[in-house]
Amino acid sequence: MTDVVVVETSDHARLSLKLSYNWYFEIDREQPSKIFSVPDFVGDACKAIASRVRGAVATETFDNFHKKSADIIRDSVFGRDDDNEPKDKFIFEANNLVITNIDIQSVEPVDSRTRDALQKSVQLAIEITTKSQEASARHEAERREQVARGKLERQKIKDEAGAEQQRTELLKLQAASAVIEASGQATAEAHAKAESMAIEGEAAVRQAQLAAEAEKIKVTSELQQKTDKQKAHLSHQAALNDLEIQKAQDLAKIEADKFKGIIDAVGSDIIAAIATAGPHQHVELLNSLKLESFMVTDGNTPVNLFKTAQGLIGV
Repeated sequence: MTDVVVVETSDHARLSLKLSYNWYFEIDREQPSKIFSVPDFVGDACKAIASRVRGAVATETFDNFHKKSADIIRDSVFGRDDDNEPKDKFIFEANNLVITNIDIQSVEPVDSRTRDALQKSVQLAIEITTKSQEASARHEAERREQVARGKLERQKIKDEAGAEQQRTELLKLQAASAVIEASGQATAEAHAKAESMAIEGEAAVRQAQLAAEAEKIKVTSELQQKTDKQKAHLSHQAALNDLEIQKAQDLAKIEADKFKGIIDAVGSDIIAAIATAGPHQHVELLNSLKLESFMVTDGNTPVNLFKTAQGLIGV
């Protein structure tokens, strides 16, 4: 439903409001015919809503109502709950008519002078808003341009600093490369010399080891030869000694056998007689000469007669 309501603000500005409402009936199952209890429910609803809207607008100034017309009208019709939140419907208890929405289609001043002033005010507000928006846009554009220019300058400085840093790093790398190249050549020469000396040392050590091993083999060989020679000499001498011993034993045996044979052949009595024949003759000879004692000697065995005489006298 749509209604035109004429209201007057606290500063006596008369306005014509064109309002449109959304509505429906809540059906009561116990009293379904209650919705027909009000014959002209549209007129009654429009009057009730218009009365609420007039009362609310009468306490507001034109400028305030012009800025907050939608909130003022919705609060006047639907009201607010205990939490000061706007309600979403308005119920007529007589016939269960429910208003769910209010749409403000137009707000026009009733007085032509007021309408002209409002149009001028609206145009001025539009111009002010437009100029303000243009100024804001221009300022925003300038700000963005300044920001972009600042970013560009900072980026340029950063790029120059980065290029200078890269140039410095390049120079450092070149210097380090030159140092590495020089030290690399010296290191290579030192390594080569060290390796050469190491190889020479290893060769000398190996040569000394081989010479020592050769000398050891030579000495061992000579010692072995001497040992073998001495062993052979000892074996030969032992064999010769054994032969000499065997020869002596054999000769001694032969002599013993020969002497035994002679003794056996001559006889023991004859041998005893031969052995005692000389002394017995001497005894008989002395007895015939009537000598008590005598001494026989030659020039090879001189005799000290002085001491001999003393000895004889002492006897």
